[in-house]
Amino acid sequence: MKRRIIMSVLGVLTGAVSVAIFKMAAFGVDPFQSFMSGISKLIPISFGTLYVIVNAVLLAFSLIFDRHYIGIATFINLFLLGYVTEYSYKLFRWLIPEPTLQLRVVFLIVGIVIICIGSSLYITANLGVSTYDAVALIMANKWKIGQFRFIRVCTDLCCVVLGVVMFIAGGGHLKEISTIAGIGTIITAFFMGPLIEFFNVHIARKILDGSKTEKT
Repeated sequence: MKRRIIMSVLGVLTGAVSVAIFKMAAFGVDPFQSFMSGISKLIPISFGTLYVIVNAVLLAFSLIFDRHYIGIATFINLFLLGYVTEYSYKLFRWLIPEPTLQLRVVFLIVGIVIICIGSSLYITANLGVSTYDAVALIMANKWKIGQFRFIRVCTDLCCVVLGVVMFIAGGGHLKEISTIAGIGTIITAFFMGPLIEFFNVHIARKILDGSKTEKT
């Protein structure tokens, strides 16, 4: 259990830093972060606090309809990810105020790798899922609306569309939309699954299996 908790914390911290790196790349972020970027443009409070509020609403949804997916890792994600993302991004902006196009591409590649490693640690620890993941799981397994993969596509599309709408409503410019919904968003949609499984096999499961070996 101790190792699983450590893996969950490291997974969330790694994922949070990766979101900041995606923001530095400015080629688009994952669908839920597109939604968060849009709502943060519309509501002028700190990203970390806003992240907690939005996820608290989603947590209430999960607790009402199916608390099976809620665990220690859910709360680690809820309280850590937003603030770590916020302050990591501020640090990166302070270190590199105006990244070149070549550096932004590097940020994108590094961000994809890191978010997949973080997700792998988080998922393999198996101590609960994020509140956003729980929504699609409840719709698929509790409400039997359809298969998870199709529901997840729908929730992702809704997040991106709502994120863009709120971004524009909050005063964002059309030319800036690619920073929250762009090529980075498309890449994460198509490549995160296979990369997460790769890191599951080569990193996360080996760490978890190591704890079992030590006990024997």
